[in-house]
Amino acid sequence: MISVCSIDDIPEGEAFRFNADVPIAVFNTGDALYAIDDTCTHQDASLADGWVEDGCVECPLHAACFDLSTGMPSGPPAKKAVRTHQVIVSDRTVYVAINETPAELPVGEEIGVA
Repeated sequence: MISVCSIDDIPEGEAFRFNADVPIAVFNTGDALYAIDDTCTHQDASLADGWVEDGCVECPLHAACFDLSTGMPSGPPAKKAVRTHQVIVSDRTVYVAINETPAELPVGEEIGVA
């Protein structure tokens, strides 16, 4: 579990970015906090710089949208999910438990076998 920031550092509709094994962003939707890998799977853009609405974040580069609770993209141009992480708030401090499992591929996608 990584201590990330104070809950006061993430206003509603905004994100807080930090580095772990990869850059991770914690989003405050107003209803909950979500943590996902910060880099869009379509192209290298920071999702923390995107727009948060209805439990999703829209990438600022090419408008790919990702569900903050599952990491799954809602459609093109992104085809691969981002990894999600558990968020815990204790004494107004935000903690993130890093998920070591790779993100799942969307339904219908298959991993190539070498």
